[in-house]
Amino acid sequence: MTLNRSWVLAHRPEGAVRTSDFAYREEAFDPPTLQEGEILIHTQIISCAPTIRNWLNPPGRSYRGAIGIGEPIRGMAAVEVMASRHASFAVGQWLTAVAPWQDYAVLRPDAAAVPVKAIEEGIDPVDAMTLYSPNSLTAYFGLFAVGEPKPGMTVLVSGAAGSVGAMVCQMARIAGCRVIAVAGGPDKCRWLEEEVGAEVAIDYRSADLSAALEDASPGGINIFFDNVGGDVLQAAVDRMAPHGRIVLCGQLAAYDSNSPAAGPRDMMKLVYGRIRMQGFVVGDYADDYASAIASIRRWEAEGRLRNRYDVRDGFERIPDAFVDIFNGRNAGTLIVRI
Repeated sequence: MTLNRSWVLAHRPEGAVRTSDFAYREEAFDPPTLQEGEILIHTQIISCAPTIRNWLNPPGRSYRGAIGIGEPIRGMAAVEVMASRHASFAVGQWLTAVAPWQDYAVLRPDAAAVPVKAIEEGIDPVDAMTLYSPNSLTAYFGLFAVGEPKPGMTVLVSGAAGSVGAMVCQMARIAGCRVIAVAGGPDKCRWLEEEVGAEVAIDYRSADLSAALEDASPGGINIFFDNVGGDVLQAAVDRMAPHGRIVLCGQLAAYDSNSPAAGPRDMMKLVYGRIRMQGFVVGDYADDYASAIASIRRWEAEGRLRNRYDVRDGFERIPDAFVDIFNGRNAGTLIVRI
């Protein structure tokens, strides 16, 4: 008998997410009869992304559909097509898609909020989930399409040791910018300076963030790529140069809170500074994924872009891996091979 294993939401987290918020379930699996436009997938690799935490909140607090109690958790995954009634996807093809944390599932690609994309022939699925993943594409489009960097600009990145943040730091350096990174812990800051190319890495856990930013940005900050929000956002707003741009990618500081993510305390700083704040989602740029991947591939081949990831093995390890993201117990993009 074939089993379909799942990790489902046992109850909504109150504060920090814990492994006890998830429950393991297994059921006998019988391949379903597909409807036109559907595909049956076998999940092979899942990505532990902080944004999933938003989907664990109640409907009024979730920005892309709350996961119901007892429903499988979902997130970006590398999947293999087992059966297809969709003209664009064939049996045996590997894809990246938002999929449930379970072995087998039926997807409707045309109705997906995040585009379902084929993994190009010759690209390792691990690379597809790390180097060429939606996280890397998020960094690329957030920086270049929203931030619009120019050589000589100062770019500040929060959550800089994370999957998106580390890519932003490297891409900003490639664009000829001076990079200031904010991360938690001396080891991460050392890695950002020695391996990633940040000119200054600030440990927000031990430093006076406002004072450290003032020292690191005497001419102000031209672009702030924000993955965290909260106190880091406020400190960055106070250091923005005129006509600066704030790229809103995530609000990690608020993910475990019962309150909405707060904005800057003094909006007049943005008015008189002529500061632009803009949020985005990577799916907005799906038509341009191929060109972005081509750039990332070229930079990696030239040794200008490094891919750091943390691989865990085993379906049973998914909840532990996900919780590790919020405790800083990961080294780069964290994926689980099922």
